[in-house]
Amino acid sequence: MGVKMVDRNYNMNLIDLHQDLAFSSMKSDVINGDGQSSIKELKKFDSCTVFSVVFPHINTWNEYAQVLTEKYRTSSQSTSPLMQILLEQVKFYYYISRSEKVPIVEKGSDLSKKGLKMIIALEGTDAITDPFDVYLLRNLGFRSIGLTWNYDTKFAASCMSEKDYGLTGAGRELVKLCNSNRMVVDLGHSSRNTILETCEISDYPVVFSHGNAKGVWDHIRNIDDRCIEAVIDTGGVVGITAITPTLSADPKIEDLVSHMEYVGDRFGWDHVALGSDFLGISTTPRGFESVEKIPELSNMLGIHSDQVLWKNAENVLKHILE
Repeated sequence: MGVKMVDRNYNMNLIDLHQDLAFSSMKSDVINGDGQSSIKELKKFDSCTVFSVVFPHINTWNEYAQVLTEKYRTSSQSTSPLMQILLEQVKFYYYISRSEKVPIVEKGSDLSKKGLKMIIALEGTDAITDPFDVYLLRNLGFRSIGLTWNYDTKFAASCMSEKDYGLTGAGRELVKLCNSNRMVVDLGHSSRNTILETCEISDYPVVFSHGNAKGVWDHIRNIDDRCIEAVIDTGGVVGITAITPTLSADPKIEDLVSHMEYVGDRFGWDHVALGSDFLGISTTPRGFESVEKIPELSNMLGIHSDQVLWKNAENVLKHILE
């Protein structure tokens, strides 16, 4: 059963660095539905920019899924990447753009517009062939590329890697092409060496879109202080997420605040953001079941609310996308 949304407007701005609208659209109504998020609900913010993720995978079942589950406390399903699924999800966002009048962000100045906007973001490089596919992706409307999901690729090692080889030669070329094409490099799901090497060579700020601080809760998807420092040294942001296993033993909204405070107090509040992963997670923290709860998160953040929920990410995105 979905989360019942209350029919009200939110007098606030929001930038969410990760929502799986397209993937979730294959099994539920993400336009007018009452789940974790929807186009209808996101339109209630004064200004709202969502990293609208393309996750080009189909669910599969095999022994590897069991290994992931037992070792890393992740989903019990495995997946296979397909270029056709990538294209279908891109088509979905263009359909939303036409039918719901939701613009797709192309450049930094688009972020200043009121209402809902989408940044098309690729999660993982599994489905692409070589670094120069960046040109193709950009022409399809992508403005963000996540180097990995939970699988190692020919470009980079993931956080689930058995051997953390960091960036490959092709991966270094891909990062440079993202820079020259003014596309966001997203390090969510990346391995430690991938994060450190990418931050070292990137000419622009990078984004760790959705993960938490290992210093608060030790989980394979969370990043340590050295990686947080590396992201921040580029001028980037860390998107704190609602993925329940990455928060605590008893996940609740207060845990999101704890991870935000950890990054903010130790490394600077200018570098904290939100990457909820709504519609990509099967369970939610208590008290943070949907976008309807973002005003409550805002109240808990107090004087840091505007920074965390939109200003920090907006500053970084305008710098990259212009």
